[in-house]
Amino acid sequence: MSAAPETQKPTNITGEGKSSEQETTSLSKQYDTPLGLAHTTMQELKDRIRLHYDLASDYYLNLWGEHIHHGYWPPSSPDLPKEEAQINLIRLLLETSQIHTSPAPTSPPLKILDVGCGIGGTSRFLARELAAHVTGITISSKQVQSAKKLSDSSNKQYPDGEYIPFGPGKVRFIELDAETLGSYFTGPDDKFDIVWISEALSHFPKKDLFFRNAFDVLKPGGKLVLADWFKDEGLTQEQFDADIKPIEDGMLLPPMCTLNGYVQFAKEVGLEVVGGPKDISQEVKKTWDISWSLIQNPSLWAFAFSQGRDGIAFLQAFRAMRRGYANGSFRYAVMGFAKP
Repeated sequence: MSAAPETQKPTNITGEGKSSEQETTSLSKQYDTPLGLAHTTMQELKDRIRLHYDLASDYYLNLWGEHIHHGYWPPSSPDLPKEEAQINLIRLLLETSQIHTSPAPTSPPLKILDVGCGIGGTSRFLARELAAHVTGITISSKQVQSAKKLSDSSNKQYPDGEYIPFGPGKVRFIELDAETLGSYFTGPDDKFDIVWISEALSHFPKKDLFFRNAFDVLKPGGKLVLADWFKDEGLTQEQFDADIKPIEDGMLLPPMCTLNGYVQFAKEVGLEVVGGPKDISQEVKKTWDISWSLIQNPSLWAFAFSQGRDGIAFLQAFRAMRRGYANGSFRYAVMGFAKP
């Protein structure tokens, strides 16, 4: 994807009558810069994503904790702390995908592949709650090291890819480009009961390839559990340019898909829908209100500025996310699929 940088000047951020001047802080004004930087090849995009997570993972941990994904605030619990809301999202994914949280004691441990595992928060949760053997993969070597460190308090030096005991289960972490997982997990023991991917697929240039790979590495009856961001159906060019383009540029995304696009990809490879798709945009959008308040930290803006345009564009894109949710052009959904 190649796009000319452009400066966004939104007139309404939250849909509640607040102007851009009210939402644009002195910090963000100080470092104001056009969103995005054109990348001419998909490999260049991947390299920028890898660099972003290598550099920023410690900041994610400090800002959001071990779970680098949205929170879920159902109408009955609008004031939950963000950490509880993030766990709520994981539990919603399990429920949507019809995965039992109390496996039978005589059943073999579930084997789970956590694609785009970040620093391993979800991998550890699944190992602890499901007594599962979880393999987390990420494109970032920094995230692999952080995930291993957070998973083991004994300071033992586990080689990359070796399982680390965690609660009743165990976890391991591998540096891997997710688009190559189909050729990496090829052995007779490389089949999984669950492939889990939360807010990572939007980064993949070849989304149809991911669904083919997921189908190939799942056992018969296995589940694909998915949460992600989407653009709404039928956007005008004006809506796309105002709300979606700055998100793609600032968040280092190839062209975004619609929710129905993912469902179609899944069906084309032979996966069956078992839950959802469930649009929970209104229940997760608070994530970006909290994020915007958290990033008003001079050290974070200084760090972003030191990383050049990508760093600043990333933080500025937070405003576009809030605007997209408010306008309905940017969506969030969870869904589950099964391999027959």
